[in-house]
Amino acid sequence: MRLQQKATIMDGDGMRRALTRIAHEILEKNRGVGNLALVGIRRRGVPLAHRLAKRLAEIEQVQVPVGILDITLYRDDLTTRTDQPIVQKTEVPFDLRGKRIVLVDDVLYTGRTIRAALDALIDLGRPEMIQLAVLIDRGHRELPIRADYVGKNVPTAKRENVSVRLEEVDETDDAVVIEEIIQENG
Repeated sequence: MRLQQKATIMDGDGMRRALTRIAHEILEKNRGVGNLALVGIRRRGVPLAHRLAKRLAEIEQVQVPVGILDITLYRDDLTTRTDQPIVQKTEVPFDLRGKRIVLVDDVLYTGRTIRAALDALIDLGRPEMIQLAVLIDRGHRELPIRADYVGKNVPTAKRENVSVRLEEVDETDDAVVIEEIIQENG
């Protein structure tokens, strides 16, 4: 199996515009940043959460706390993914009680990652509310999960992969690309 790039659906400028719009939507829905905190899901949700926090600070002149959530041990497909899972550190340096949490991830697909993130987050405390922000929503839900904030809806086929490339993680220009999964014989 290999991936073949099919189309670029968002470049760095498009990503910046989408995150700026999401920041404004977050502010409008929550009436500012009081009691607000962002929690990025490892891996690509973390830099996106930091970028959103930066946009919120530019607009409101207030720093919004950012946490990092590792969901490895909460996944329901843990045994099918790898024999030895790599668990990374969860870093949520604030009390969740009474907070409005915006959970941030790059792509919403089946909903299973978000379900695992909700379980992990609730184990840390009971926030007032949890909202979900994603850069890309590609459909194909297996669980009843919907994002509150979406950068772009991208209908895809199941044989396609949506890859979010971030400078902080991938050491390449920001982009969102659709790749076709090619099954190789042999």
